[in-house]
Amino acid sequence: MTNPAGRRVTANLSLSLDGRYHGPGGPSDFGAFAPYVITEVARNHMNRIWEGATTALLGRINAEGFMGFWPSVAADENADPRDRGYAKWLVDTEKVVLSATLTEAPWERTRVVNAPAADVVTDLKATGAGDILVNSSPSVIKPLLSADLLDRLYLMICPEITGGGQRLFDDGLPASRWTLTHQETGELGEIAMVYDRVR
Repeated sequence: MTNPAGRRVTANLSLSLDGRYHGPGGPSDFGAFAPYVITEVARNHMNRIWEGATTALLGRINAEGFMGFWPSVAADENADPRDRGYAKWLVDTEKVVLSATLTEAPWERTRVVNAPAADVVTDLKATGAGDILVNSSPSVIKPLLSADLLDRLYLMICPEITGGGQRLFDDGLPASRWTLTHQETGELGEIAMVYDRVR
């Protein structure tokens, strides 16, 4: 059997100071994050997340949002080169979308899987090469944290307290230790951090 430790599983998410990935208004409440996601630090951070990745693992809602937005950026010669680089990568890379409702993939180089995130990642790790990036999909990141299957966390901390919304780190997660391998602070107080799991 192929060594399942061969592929790294990485995840990217922006969080408020109180650890939330959206505000009290629900999943579309990103007001606390908007000023920070287009900064130099955020754009450099976005470039970092996909450099070694060959597979994008997404939840359905994120996939629909991303694929409705990023392909036009890939084609826009006036877009920031970092945004364009990520957009081209997303369009061209293998995408696996976790969904119980989609029956077929509406995007190229995409397959839809109706299975638990941990099972899908275990299968992906056993084949292929390159990082598996779970990009801004908490519905996928959370079960992978619970199963201790994440090897790297790319976190963007925004200097605002939302006071409501969903938290990334729920009580009851398995204890784990992480090493800070990169940190960059922006002019607005946003911090990009890369943490690697110590095993």
